[in-house]
Amino acid sequence: MSTPRERQDVHQAVLRSFIATGRAPHYTELGKVLGRDPATARRLLHETTLESPFSFAWMAPDTDYVGAWAPFSNLPNQNVISVAGVQKWYGQ
Repeated sequence: MSTPRERQDVHQAVLRSFIATGRAPHYTELGKVLGRDPATARRLLHETTLESPFSFAWMAPDTDYVGAWAPFSNLPNQNVISVAGVQKWYGQ
């Protein structure tokens, strides 16, 4: 079971990835950022989304891919977000 600190680290890493690239990291990328092996990063990612008291994040069904992580969506949709004329994000 993950600790509150580990879940916070996952949360911050996912949001930073969205801000920098417009998408959520795959758990193998997340592992590199967290300094963890891929299997541990995968477990932490799933635990962080499952233990969210406010459902701020969810995984795409039956996958290891982030579907959304508030306020961002990892799936293209009608809620386009642009900053300074650059569009690389979608909102929930």
